Amino acid sequence: MELSTKHARTLAEIFANPVRADIRWIEVESLLRALGAEIAQGSGSRVRISLNGRRMVFHEPHPQPTIVKDAVRSVRRFLLEAGVNP
Repeated sequence: MELSTKHARTLAEIFANPVRADIRWIEVESLLRALGAEIAQGSGSRVRISLNGRRMVFHEPHPQPTIVKDAVRSVRRFLLEAGVNP
C-alpha cells in the first residue's frame, strides 16, 4: 500500500519512541482512512474503527486536538493487530 508523505510521517510518529504526545487526532483519522479503515461516529466522543477485520473504539480528544500517550499506544497496538507495520 502506497501512503502519502503526510500519512507515512503520521505512521512514523505513532510508532516513535519515546511515545509522542503531540499527534493530532485528525491526522490519525486521516491515516486510518488512507489505510482503508471504516470509521463511524459513536455516541459522544466515541469513534468506531474497523480495519482488516479488527475493531476498536477510540475517544476523540477534546478540547485539545492532540491525543495522549496512552491513546497513541492504543492506536499503535490496533495497527499492529490489523497487520500495519511502520
